[in-house]
Amino acid sequence: MQRRHTTLREKGRRQAIRGPAYMFNEKGTSLTPEEERFLDSAEYGNIPVVRKMLEESKTLNFNCVDYMGQNALQLAVGNEHLEVTELLLKKENLARVGDALLLAISKGYVRIVEAILNHPAFAQGQRLTLSPLEQELRDDDFYAYDEDGTRFSHDITPIILAAHCQEYEILHILLLKGARIERPHDYFCKCSECTEKQRKDSFSHSRSRMNAYKGLASAAYLSLSSEDPVLTALELSNELARLANIETEFKNDYRKLSMQCKDFVVGVLDLCRDTEEVEAILNGDVNFQVWSDHHRPSLSRIKLAIKYEVKKLGRTLRSPFMKFVAHAVSFTIFLGLLVVNASDRFEGVKTLPNETFTDYPKQIFRVKTTQFSWTEMLIMKWVLGMIWSECKEIWEEGPREYVLHLWNLLDFGMLSIFVASFTARFMAFLKASEAQLYVDQHVQDDTLHNVSLPPEVAYFTYARDKWWPSDPQIISEGLYAIAVVLSFSRIAYILPANESFGPLQISLGRTVKDIFKFMVIFIMVFVAFMIGMFNLYSYYRGAKYNPAFTTVEESFKTLFWSIFGLSEVISVVLKYDHKFIENIGYVLYGVYNVTMVVVLLNMLIAMINNSYQEIEEDADVEWKFARAKLWLSYFDEGRTLPAPFNLVPSPKSFYYLIMRIKMCLIKLCKSKAKSCENDLEMGMLNSKFRKTRYQAGMRNSEKLTANNTYSKPTRYQKIMKRLIKRYVLKAQVDRENDEVNEGELKEIKQDISSLRYELLEEKSQATGELADLIQQLSEKFGKNLNKDHLRVNKGKDI
Repeated sequence: MQRRHTTLREKGRRQAIRGPAYMFNEKGTSLTPEEERFLDSAEYGNIPVVRKMLEESKTLNFNCVDYMGQNALQLAVGNEHLEVTELLLKKENLARVGDALLLAISKGYVRIVEAILNHPAFAQGQRLTLSPLEQELRDDDFYAYDEDGTRFSHDITPIILAAHCQEYEILHILLLKGARIERPHDYFCKCSECTEKQRKDSFSHSRSRMNAYKGLASAAYLSLSSEDPVLTALELSNELARLANIETEFKNDYRKLSMQCKDFVVGVLDLCRDTEEVEAILNGDVNFQVWSDHHRPSLSRIKLAIKYEVKKLGRTLRSPFMKFVAHAVSFTIFLGLLVVNASDRFEGVKTLPNETFTDYPKQIFRVKTTQFSWTEMLIMKWVLGMIWSECKEIWEEGPREYVLHLWNLLDFGMLSIFVASFTARFMAFLKASEAQLYVDQHVQDDTLHNVSLPPEVAYFTYARDKWWPSDPQIISEGLYAIAVVLSFSRIAYILPANESFGPLQISLGRTVKDIFKFMVIFIMVFVAFMIGMFNLYSYYRGAKYNPAFTTVEESFKTLFWSIFGLSEVISVVLKYDHKFIENIGYVLYGVYNVTMVVVLLNMLIAMINNSYQEIEEDADVEWKFARAKLWLSYFDEGRTLPAPFNLVPSPKSFYYLIMRIKMCLIKLCKSKAKSCENDLEMGMLNSKFRKTRYQAGMRNSEKLTANNTYSKPTRYQKIMKRLIKRYVLKAQVDRENDEVNEGELKEIKQDISSLRYELLEEKSQATGELADLIQQLSEKFGKNLNKDHLRVNKGKDI
């Protein structure tokens, strides 16, 4: 029976060596039969043989390795033989303990990890914070197998690997041992360490940063290492999203990690079971104040979630409805004023561009046209109110945060154009008023028809067809038209409030982004053909049937309108018989139309269709996130009254002003009192008294530190601890349900193998004991027979 088992082991060993073994074996190295048997016993869990060889053999090299470079400890750990691992760890000068630890962590063998961490090599804890690459400087072979990245990357530490594998229990053990994942330096860091790593191997440096961020972003590490996992996850998500745009070679990996952090926050929020827990996450208040009816929660966490685009949190918000309605009604009235201001021209103006009209004979015509109507005065008040609201928003959020929102840029542009339009209109009115003042003071006639006026005054009596192109009124009218278009486009901001129009508005916004991306390629192709066609036909000005391509302006117009089919082929025909130029013109013009209309425009349509499909696939989440962003803008304290009512100071504003003045006075008084006290102490206290006071202060600070250290956890910390415990338990249960049965079968097979060797050992021991007992019995019966024989002989003699 024993011979049969030996044959099977030898057969397995021969099969393992067969193949590419020569690639891993070093020349001149071979295993003795004793070492082969030792490695086989460690691999298959033959505890009795391993124990016997470690205790009795004096020639055994227990650090010997197989053809793959794995020693007995690695083979035992890889096959989850805890008893064999414990026997090997008792030996001094054992090699590759760090390799065995990484292997046990990767396979999730908690008991083996605990056994390895009890090894004297981890007594000081420094081994847990150093990677295989950093351990190369040491003289031992702690990471002899993975220092070159054989199984794991050379920058992987035990705690990083545990975080990658989502091993909660192992990670908890390592954190208790003092292990931590160091946050990588900033990407643009110029310290000596980063500079040296970047110079030596930039890809390896980026890869090590990627592995560190994978560990930091794992749900296991966020749950067990941070006092406020939600805040940590949100901040890390934003940092990873920023790195995705910087480190382009790992763009998809960083985006995936950023989404992983967001999913962690949503997962914790899904485990809330009452309003108290939901408010704790949304507010993020460490002291967890209970808000009264007259105060609103800070919602600091939900603001970060909206800022970092955690879209799945959108469904948790409720809006201050009246504030939203007030601002919406105010903006609707503003749009109504814009319509009313143009209503007198709906059926067409009565005065033609070459005609003038006045209220009385001596009136300057431009005074009549530059006066502000009552609707324009109201529009100006609304614009001033919106400007004041935007100024308050910039003051509260900061210019940097303000610029990051596209709607803010649209508001800023719209209001700036309105201000520029009204300013130009007012300048034209001032100039016309000066001309009217000159007429009133110097002209004695009743009419201006036969009066000779200076050119600068006579200009303001001309009809529109004689105005300069740079006239302030003309500029004002053009800017006003642009501002009106932008004002009506602002309606899209409130569309997410409606379930039907919200997804359409989101699709429209995504389409605009696609158009901007497309414009880069479009402009490159357009400019190339515009300059090329201009160079071809610029010498034939006046020698063509139309002025197309003879100037840069004409070249631009012709190519632009040809996209919509509004340009003719005759644009490339010459009056002279220069067929070579015409043929080149035909070819370039044809290639342009094919490239623009057939290729680029269809590519733009495909991009827009793709964006729309992405929105439609997750329309509910996208719409709720957009609606949450809209509601959140009305959650903040202040800016309650809409424009133009916000221009009127409210009683609350006076109250805040008085409180700020009071606080400034209190700080000023305290600073003066403190300065006087310091002068008094410097003049009267001697060094001995100062030393005594310093010692007393140190004792008080130590007591205060001790009290703070052992103070009871806050209500927020208790709630967060409760939620994280639920999250960890749920993650462990989900992982157990998702595990494949193959691993369980392998574990059972290994246990059976170990049990077989133990039974064989017990059988051999029992066989030996039985043989000894039979020998003892035989010896005893032999002695008794001899005595009986002697007695019989003596009886015969007698």
